[in-house]
Amino acid sequence: MDKIHNLYNLREHRKELRKNPTLQEEKLWWYLRKNQLGVKFRRQHSIGGYIVDFFCKEKKLILEIDGEVHNTKTAKEYDEVRDKFITSFGYFILRFYNSEVDNSIDVVLTKIKEKL
Repeated sequence: MDKIHNLYNLREHRKELRKNPTLQEEKLWWYLRKNQLGVKFRRQHSIGGYIVDFFCKEKKLILEIDGEVHNTKTAKEYDEVRDKFITSFGYFILRFYNSEVDNSIDVVLTKIKEKL
């Protein structure tokens, strides 16, 4: 199964995404980094041809932060295909809107802790 993780052809794109996080990714990372929730999270980890925002291998948990672009029909269809692929490997995806991270970080962290 490891052959689907962090494929070489996505390496530069992952690095670029880590260098230029959204404000919400940066905010959430502050709480996830250095095992603050008791598990290790990685940023911008790829699974197959998809790059996820945050990945916890130990708990098979993926966190996604969604902006307005995810509200379009095309984006919703893409996310559905992507999620189906990723969950087929036994991973669970928690999605949060930018506004949730901005306005209710405590609620976001509680939901993450409950899933962990």
